[in-house]
Amino acid sequence: MTDAAPLEFALITGLSGAGRRTAAHTMEDLGWYVVDNLPPEMLPSLAEILRGFGVRRLAVVADVRSREQFERLPAAIEQLKSDGAVVTSLFLEATDDVIVQRQESNRRPLPLQGGDRLIEGIERERRLLADLRADADIVVDTSYISARQLAQRVANHFGDEATDKLKVAIISFGFKNGVPIDADMVFDVRFLPNPFWIPELRPKSGLSKDVAQYVLKHDAAKRFQDHMVELIETVSPGYLKEGKRHVTVAIGCTGGKHRSTSMGEELSERLRAKGFPTTVLHRDLGKE
Repeated sequence: MTDAAPLEFALITGLSGAGRRTAAHTMEDLGWYVVDNLPPEMLPSLAEILRGFGVRRLAVVADVRSREQFERLPAAIEQLKSDGAVVTSLFLEATDDVIVQRQESNRRPLPLQGGDRLIEGIERERRLLADLRADADIVVDTSYISARQLAQRVANHFGDEATDKLKVAIISFGFKNGVPIDADMVFDVRFLPNPFWIPELRPKSGLSKDVAQYVLKHDAAKRFQDHMVELIETVSPGYLKEGKRHVTVAIGCTGGKHRSTSMGEELSERLRAKGFPTTVLHRDLGKE
């Protein structure tokens, strides 16, 4: 590749039923040139051709429909890197029971299922994809998020072209619904007074002004916010130096309605003020 501007290349892969199609559609909406299941040996040539037409952002969706072609993918990615492309890989996954539910609702077998049970096809995919998952820059568990929320996550990671700031995705959640397994950092704010026990605040969420004021007025909340911002500022240069441009921060309380939501919104405001591109997802808001 002779052009001085490097090609941005995104590899979208992961388990069948984990949201690859949603991610691909989102990338198209963001202005990326998206190709689905191209034979790996054609990737370097395609990248060169598209560069000639002025395309600077290419995303390829890869799955295990063809095992032999899929096994050639790492070599093709290395060729792209040697040609000067900036490669970011996104791996999408979900729990077995969620994959089963999604595939059964779609009435479609898995690529590696053959004549066996669905769960056996999932296990084969996990084994084949293990190395790609281990090397992925971004891993997103889509088990308990909607297609819209997945699109938000993808937009956060790939929406901005070039930035010297770490991109931060904040997820508020309730511990009773499980910790997000794709979080890089997890903060527990259950030590703060709970608005749930205030009758007039109980029906509201941390997005309301009075709940947020109640949570954030405490000195412990303010100090904790300072520590979270300081921690992200501390790790940011090292992450960027190591090629990690995205970090997922999970903030949890009991149910994910009051404290974690308020703290997540406040942290996002503080980080944006520091220049960090930041998005917020309230995973459990609205759940009983």
